[in-house]
Amino acid sequence: MAWFFPLHPGWRERPRVMGVFFVGLLVLMATLVIRDPWFGFFTFTGYFFVFWLATGRVRLLGVLAVATITGTSQNGGLPKHAGLPVVFWIAIVVINMTVAGTLTWFSWVSSEQNDRRKQALTDLSEANRKLEATLAENAGLHEQLLTQAREAGVLDERQRMAREIHDTLAQGLTGIITQLQAAEQSGQSAEGRRRHIDRATRLARDSLSEARRSVQAMAPEPLVAARLPEALAGVAEKWSALHGVPVAVTVTGEPARMRPEVEVTLLRAAQEALANVARHAGAAKVGLTLSYMEDQVTLDIRDDGVGFDPDRAGAALRAATRAGAAGGEPGTAGGGPAVGGAAGSGAAGAGDTVAAGSGFGLMAMRQRIEGVAGTLEIESGPGTGTAISASVPVTAAGSAA
Repeated sequence: MAWFFPLHPGWRERPRVMGVFFVGLLVLMATLVIRDPWFGFFTFTGYFFVFWLATGRVRLLGVLAVATITGTSQNGGLPKHAGLPVVFWIAIVVINMTVAGTLTWFSWVSSEQNDRRKQALTDLSEANRKLEATLAENAGLHEQLLTQAREAGVLDERQRMAREIHDTLAQGLTGIITQLQAAEQSGQSAEGRRRHIDRATRLARDSLSEARRSVQAMAPEPLVAARLPEALAGVAEKWSALHGVPVAVTVTGEPARMRPEVEVTLLRAAQEALANVARHAGAAKVGLTLSYMEDQVTLDIRDDGVGFDPDRAGAALRAATRAGAAGGEPGTAGGGPAVGGAAGSGAAGAGDTVAAGSGFGLMAMRQRIEGVAGTLEIESGPGTGTAISASVPVTAAGSAA
């Protein structure tokens, strides 16, 4: 025992070595019991070493062998006479085998179940690891697709602007140069020079109008010379002065520059919301909060107006959409009254205005927000006011170059 276990602990993991050890132990125990049955107290230790054998079946055979030697010791040694002593010895051995074998079998089954549970946990951990790796890879691919889509959009916009400049400003400048050259070559004719100069002036004015139109198409006027918080404050101030309803503008977090299309989307959402407050809510005050958080940028618009039933508003929106499709009247994306205040900034509290509205304000706002990978949430109830929350994840908001 000392040689195989304390002095050579590494041998325990070698099944064949443990088999040789156990067979030697059985021979030793059998020899001692035959020499003196009192050594049966020592044979009990064989049950502890049997668990170092290779497989469950071999362990069971080992237990039966130990039980036979133990039963022999309990019988006082091997039977010395045939007949009843042999039967008595066999009965004692069978009882020992039955008890020890049953306990060993249950222990073996329990051990097998534990091994299966451990293997299942290991497999589950590996599956979770692979799933996490797959999710991380999908997140990277999603970010890559967003980047590629953004770059494709930038390229398309550049091509569009190139066509715009070529078709409007470049042609206008070419015409101005042509008219000025014609005026220079008109000789002493004052009338001719005046006619060419008038044409050049008219072309310059047209080109200036085209340039202004192009700038306005790229970004709303409030965002041309200001960041989103200042632009929202300016829009709220003008709206409050026009309608006589105070608007509290709050900015939380560290303002960060976002991609132009995201800033435009949030600004348009605020404008649509305020427009619907004026049309439907009957509010006494409005709160507008722009929150820069670690993982998203959120715009919240709340009012204390009449509110509306979101379920009824949704039904009215679906009915208006079906009616528009059937009647061939597409409506405008936010030009008419929005369902339930569209942006959730107050709406027809009693539901009549909801039914009468065109229904496209809410649809347009949701499409705008979802178009930049954002979400739109609306909370309202009759007499409780309305709250809208437009959130854009940081990965979609990005940062302006």
